[in-house]
Amino acid sequence: MKRLLALLALFCTLGLFGQQVYEVDGSAYTLKTEVEGNLTLLWNIIDGEYRYFSKKGDDVRELKNTRVNKKYQEEYKEVLREQTGDHATLSETKVNLNLPSLRRFFIRYNKAVDPSFDMEEEKVVLKTRLGGFIGMTNYPYIPNPDNTLLPQAGIDFELIDEAGLKRHSLVFQFRQIFASSDYDVNSSQLSFNYRFKFVYSKSVDIFINTKIADYVYLSPNIPDPDSNPATLDTFSNSGGEFQAPFSFGLGADIPLGQGFITLAYYDIVALNLNDNGEFPMDFVLGYKFNL
Repeated sequence: MKRLLALLALFCTLGLFGQQVYEVDGSAYTLKTEVEGNLTLLWNIIDGEYRYFSKKGDDVRELKNTRVNKKYQEEYKEVLREQTGDHATLSETKVNLNLPSLRRFFIRYNKAVDPSFDMEEEKVVLKTRLGGFIGMTNYPYIPNPDNTLLPQAGIDFELIDEAGLKRHSLVFQFRQIFASSDYDVNSSQLSFNYRFKFVYSKSVDIFINTKIADYVYLSPNIPDPDSNPATLDTFSNSGGEFQAPFSFGLGADIPLGQGFITLAYYDIVALNLNDNGEFPMDFVLGYKFNL
């Protein structure tokens, strides 16, 4: 029991290391120090939301970007302008309210006013997300005479560079398609995907999903659709193959809690696969976490 209590105390100490309580506008916040210098960048996740603060001397100000009538006010730029007014050649106009962009600005300012300041800018800020999903699909790239919808479930592992490529991500996805009483086909699929977020905002990200490559393993037990003995093995034997489908879909990530609700419509069109003539229906609903 003593060892357990000691370990718990150690974990609590490590969790609080590097954090300090600050009073801002009458409220107390426990904040992490990201950049420390003449201008110090502080932040933390408070009530599920990223909050950023700037400290110049004893002056600690919150960096905000409130939305009024669908337009962001960018109050944080005025705070940075006031606190960095002693170095007029440094512009805050292109600073975004996220940790990588703020970190670069704070480092540049501190280097400009203090030659002894020694901290390098991060060129890549790699973030990862892990999520699961369920859905239905008619998977139109194999014979499906009755256009039967099959249940599916899967896992996404997403890589994002928050510093310079925040609209882009790479996704490794595994999904399992399950047989139904009407259509006895199982399929295990592992794919490599690229996503571009053409809508990127606090309330929703909407992306195009491109499936670049995948490995598909089929376990069918269905009659030959054209009664051709020459093609019978194609629809009765299990097997797998690598593909480069270049298929496209649409999706959306909606912030909720510590992660995102994910909605997606996959495989709308594939440039390098032949379909069975049916309109693709491949919908999923899931949730993913920031790691």
